[in-house]
Amino acid sequence: MKISQQFCFTHSSGEDIYLFTLGNATGTEVTITNYGAIITSFKITANDGKLNDIVLGFENPSGYLAAGYLENYPWFGAVIGRYANRIKKGEFELDGKKYFLSKNRNDDHLHGGTTGFDKKVWQLMSLGESPCPFLELKYISPDGEEGFPGNLETVIRFELRNGNELSYAFTAVSDKPTPVNLTHHSYFNLNNGQGTIEAHEVRIPASTMLEQDGQLVATGRELPVANTAFDFREFHAIGERLPQVEEYDKSFVVDQPQNSLVAEARSVQSGLLLQVFSTEPVLHFYSGKWIPAIKGKYGNCYGPLSGFCLETHKHPNAVNIPHFPDTVLRPGETYYQKTTYKVVS
Repeated sequence: MKISQQFCFTHSSGEDIYLFTLGNATGTEVTITNYGAIITSFKITANDGKLNDIVLGFENPSGYLAAGYLENYPWFGAVIGRYANRIKKGEFELDGKKYFLSKNRNDDHLHGGTTGFDKKVWQLMSLGESPCPFLELKYISPDGEEGFPGNLETVIRFELRNGNELSYAFTAVSDKPTPVNLTHHSYFNLNNGQGTIEAHEVRIPASTMLEQDGQLVATGRELPVANTAFDFREFHAIGERLPQVEEYDKSFVVDQPQNSLVAEARSVQSGLLLQVFSTEPVLHFYSGKWIPAIKGKYGNCYGPLSGFCLETHKHPNAVNIPHFPDTVLRPGETYYQKTTYKVVS
């Protein structure tokens, strides 16, 4: 096993940025920075003995603050909070009071707003190797940040097990009622980040998806995936039906939530299979159409379809849709979600 902590630079806020490495007995290594709790690499030993880094990103955490990256921002590998996906018109009513959030995508609130959890410096809580290599980071979001009520304390714990299983678990508490819907936004490419992901095959065990309006905001309706280009109940190549839909950017309601397999992806080229297990009821599949043309790790040039996302979270826009599952965290309650990435070679 391997754990390490490397100082990288001091953020403009005066806080120090580190890169943490977790390594298991099989040679798998994961690096995570406390800036945005970003997973910067996830290296698997391939069948030929070489390391295959299956997530997009940058070798140095400073790359995530570069102007060229922020101008066309894709949220590479970061924590998303307080609320994943979109909230219609950046507003909601809670306990009879109207709240107005920052609007950072068209007229809506997306992924926590202008300066969400993805751009925060997280505090190191613990780093260790028992019972497996782990890292715990904490961020306290103040009352009113991005328009949300309540002081929200969030902890994320990463664990790397010997079965090539990387998990993250969120816990959060608040001193006021507030909407909470957290996720992680890694972009996967099982071919060491090279080329496009069109030949990757994906399976999502979901019979329905959430209807979206013209700005991709959930409307409250569930639609069957049967007989559509969004039916991934059996493996299909991502590029197979892209000409019909232009991109995949859809929320699927998984058939068996609560600690179940919510998605799989595989590459014939590398021979890797990625399985995603989660406590969450929704799996958002994004095919990476809007990834900017930018130079990433190992000299790889990223662009549209360089990676795909499998985001696990609760129903988007649920604060405005009464019949959706409740996403409001109240004082005395503890928010919890856990997702595990298992890689089989």
